[in-house]
Amino acid sequence: MTNISSSAASAEIEGPIVPQAPQAPEPKAKPAWRSLNFGPRMWVALGMILFVVVLAFIGPLFYPYAPDQKVGGLYDAPSAEHILGTDNFGYDVLAVLMASTRNSLINGLLAGTLAVLIGVLIGVVAGYVGGWLEEALMGITNIVLAIPAIVILILISMSLQSTDIPFLKGIVGLALVIGITSWPWTARAVRAQASSVATREHIDVAKLSGARTPGIMVFDVLPYLASYIVMAWVLQLASAILAESTLSMLGLGPSGTNSLGMQLHWALAFQAVAVGAYWAFLPPTIVLTLISFALLYLQSSLDEVFNPRLRRGKKKDLARAAARRAEAARKLAEQIEGRQEVTA
Repeated sequence: MTNISSSAASAEIEGPIVPQAPQAPEPKAKPAWRSLNFGPRMWVALGMILFVVVLAFIGPLFYPYAPDQKVGGLYDAPSAEHILGTDNFGYDVLAVLMASTRNSLINGLLAGTLAVLIGVLIGVVAGYVGGWLEEALMGITNIVLAIPAIVILILISMSLQSTDIPFLKGIVGLALVIGITSWPWTARAVRAQASSVATREHIDVAKLSGARTPGIMVFDVLPYLASYIVMAWVLQLASAILAESTLSMLGLGPSGTNSLGMQLHWALAFQAVAVGAYWAFLPPTIVLTLISFALLYLQSSLDEVFNPRLRRGKKKDLARAAARRAEAARKLAEQIEGRQEVTA
């Protein structure tokens, strides 16, 4: 009787039971890539990179002059026929600029990718395996870091130019040299990240499940380093392009190959600055600066994309989140007020 009367009393207080309306189906979860916040900085960087890519790979298809076609004299001024004038060889500067940009981008892609592959391989193995292998690999890395990279680049570049192998004397040979000498800082950073990932619980689960060490490094360690590897790759691209430009401007670049650094080299050699032929050295300088700035800007914007603490929420998302918080606070206040009335 006591239970029945208490149930009746509580039902009387709560009022008649009203059937609840069917709840609307919950919206489907967004894909993971939709939650990434691509801010305005990333779109600006991608726009600049797209402009450079179009200039390098699509522009030559529609431009009437070839980079090795003599169309004028020494440093002819810009005109309607030749938008950027001619260089010291009488070639159209815009045609040479497009070919030089293409070769510099290819060099950066090859050298940057090679440097990242070497650095990630050494860093992941050293960070995950540890022990004497880590000490040996990091010792080699520190030795390479202690040697000035520019000295090694100059010596190897001079050696390659004196060989009879066309493959090594071209842009690919220089990319190999830059990639082989620029991996140490990537290896050190990846090793620190891999050491942290190696202590997580999912690594122990993979070991207990019988997974082998190479499989764990590829499928359980590398995915957690993907964001950092992408940002390191972007920085390596910019570093490789600047390194190639430095060597080429010193006259140590690939012989017979157009590049942004070689354009600056010939402009300095033929006194373009002294005679005021700004169209010979200013365009490659601007393109080189644009490439470097765009890649560095892209790297900083990727840090905001991959790091949740640095993400800048869009205005609409912030407004929706504020509205949800206000609605939740209002419902909580109503529930508290209703309980107080029932208790009274």
